[in-house]
Parts: sequence; structure tokens; C-alpha cells
Amino acid sequence: MPYEVHVISSGYSNNHSEGCMYANSTCTLLVGMHNIVVDTLNPWSKDVVIAGLERHGLSCDDINFLVCTHGHSDHVGNNNLFLRAKHIVGFDVSFENCFYDHDFKNGVPYVIDDDVKVIPTPGHTHADVSVIVQTHKYGVVAVAGDLFEKEEDLVDPSIWKVNGGSEQPQLQESYRTKIIKLADYIIPGHGPMFKVTEKMKNHVK
Repeated sequence: MPYEVHVISSGYSNNHSEGCMYANSTCTLLVGMHNIVVDTLNPWSKDVVIAGLERHGLSCDDINFLVCTHGHSDHVGNNNLFLRAKHIVGFDVSFENCFYDHDFKNGVPYVIDDDVKVIPTPGHTHADVSVIVQTHKYGVVAVAGDLFEKEEDLVDPSIWKVNGGSEQPQLQESYRTKIIKLADYIIPGHGPMFKVTEKMKNHVK
């Protein structure tokens, strides 16, 4: 059952003259065999998350899986809204106080169903993941978190290496290449969804 993808809130990250970076993550809803939320914004954005779900006829209790692409505060700030969902936060998989063994460290994907899997894509942090989803409208969509800050970082690597604060740039670059080859569209951590063009694919071959 291919999924529908709804961006609840597009992320952003902007440098400010006072030395403060204004940033919040992208929050994405996947609707299909399961209801899945990817990244939950910062704690001050609770109403944005709830209202976004309501626009699609859902409440927090209707979500089956919550995936946070990594543990930074603007990606996990409203996890406690989703108490009926299994949580996948970076490489951790849990429900209530039970943590499940899953071998993300050795590249094993976590398969939610035939159309959705969570794969390890470290580099921004040591335990980043991306959600790969087969959709009706867009083909293969990668909800990639801060593996990609925004589309502009394809031409200006300093956006993801410096502004984004990559912990392992070489490793992150290898997973960026993997996702560009795999996906038709990418939802980055701090910008709108964008289409993967042939030019992008040819550039990383």
C-alpha cells in the first residue's frame, strides 16, 4: 500500500547577525498501512504538530510509529505527544521503557512494512537515520533529516558541513550520495522537499 506524504512543517536554518542560528526541523506525516511521523520540531512548536495532524484527520494517538532522524532538540521536542507509537530515535528503538535490539550500526534497515523502511545514514551525528518510503505521487521519497540541510547544500557544501555541524563529513557525504542515487524526492531537515534531478544523480556517479 504506497503511502501519501504530507509535510506538516518545512524546516529552516538561518544565520543571524547577533550570532544566533534560527532553526527548526521539518516535520513529516506518512499515511498508508501505518501512520508515521518523522521528526517532531522543538518543544515550542507543539501546536504546529497537533494542528498539522488534525488537517489530515488524525490525532497524536493515531500515530503508529514515530521516527526521529537524530537526537537534536529541534527534531525530538514533542516526542511525548506520541505515547501509543513505537519510537525510533536515531539508532534507538523503544516503546515505553522497553528498548529493542536492532543492528543499525551494521547497516541493517528497520522494515516497518513493504513500503517503508528506516535506514542508517550517519555523518551529521553518529546515529542518524533516514526513512525511505514508496509513495503514490512522488515515487521513492527519502525523509533524510540533516543528512541534507536543504537543497542549496548540493551546491554549497559548507551549509551541511559547517552550518549544519557535520560530525563525520566524509561518512555523511557517502550517505548523501547513496540517497541521491536511491530517491526521486528528498525531504531535508531544514528546507522544503525537492526533486532529485538527473543532473544531481550524474554529479555523484
